[in-house]
Amino acid sequence: MKIDAIKNGIVLDHIKAGTGMILYQFLKLDDLDCPVALIKNASSKKLGKKDIIKIDSSEYNLDLDVIGFIDPEITVDIIKNGVLCEKRHLELPEKLTNILTCKNPRCITSVEQELPHIFHLTDRENKIYRCAYCEAKAKS
Repeated sequence: MKIDAIKNGIVLDHIKAGTGMILYQFLKLDDLDCPVALIKNASSKKLGKKDIIKIDSSEYNLDLDVIGFIDPEITVDIIKNGVLCEKRHLELPEKLTNILTCKNPRCITSVEQELPHIFHLTDRENKIYRCAYCEAKAKS
């Protein structure tokens, strides 16, 4: 199989095998009007298997919080003129806005529809986020 190199765009590398499609959906990559490649189960020395996403557009703004939330081990490679110009390593974000929704029926976000859904990281080791309004634990 041959996937062409991109000239200007983004490569999401070291995605845990099997989670590439989840990331694809969270980032709404199906809405883009540019070439996007999702490679599943590629060989990896570090992980054994990995997924890779290539986005052939320099105009797409990535939501790094979504990527870091789904898999903080993903690397984000920025390609310009066919050359890797920047490599970003991610971490779990301290705060998530409108990525998760609070499931507590008594939370103010259930009543006030226009309020943003804000969650704060309370336990990095166990990847636990809690609602900023009611402290309910998010199910990730």
